[in-house]
Amino acid sequence: MSKPAFVRSEPDVRRQSLIAATGRVLARDGATGASVRAIALEAGVSPGLVGHYFAGIDALVAETYAATGQQVRDALAAAVAAADPDPRSRVAAYVTASFAPPIADRGLFATWIAFWSLSGKSQIAAQHDAIYQSYRDDLAALLAECGLAPAERRLAAIAITALVDGLWLELCLLPGAFTPDEARELAARQLDGYFERSANSSR
Repeated sequence: MSKPAFVRSEPDVRRQSLIAATGRVLARDGATGASVRAIALEAGVSPGLVGHYFAGIDALVAETYAATGQQVRDALAAAVAAADPDPRSRVAAYVTASFAPPIADRGLFATWIAFWSLSGKSQIAAQHDAIYQSYRDDLAALLAECGLAPAERRLAAIAITALVDGLWLELCLLPGAFTPDEARELAARQLDGYFERSANSSR
């Protein structure tokens, strides 16, 4: 018996395929190119099918942001799990993993820039806040293992997150100026300097 010409995908599979297509469109065309029509074309489906699964382009982009953010968070957790058990080594692994595969990817960097540019929209802003809060919480937990006081580790988590974002932005805007390996080294140096200043101030 011959197979049918069209096999309906399970809803979760279809949703994931649309999320993946949205990520590719954002990476390639930026925020201004992310339309229902462009994403449908990328996914090989009708625009109506996109509307069946998502309540508009903002909802689709917000869910894509959530999925991408979780992929990054999983990669960071894996780097920490593989690091030496020393608390500072675990923090360093968390920070520098942002500049190594699978996170250090031109497509992912470009997609993240698109998310930033759309963060003024309510649904995407809420997702942005949730994602960054989870990163700061993870980092603060690692900094607590290093003995930092609650107030200090909250500010340290904000500063370190900003450092990583700044290097990411420069890698996107000036891809020929320096490499992810150099960004990783810069982040590690800044982190070492922070710990040294913190130790000196507590004496």
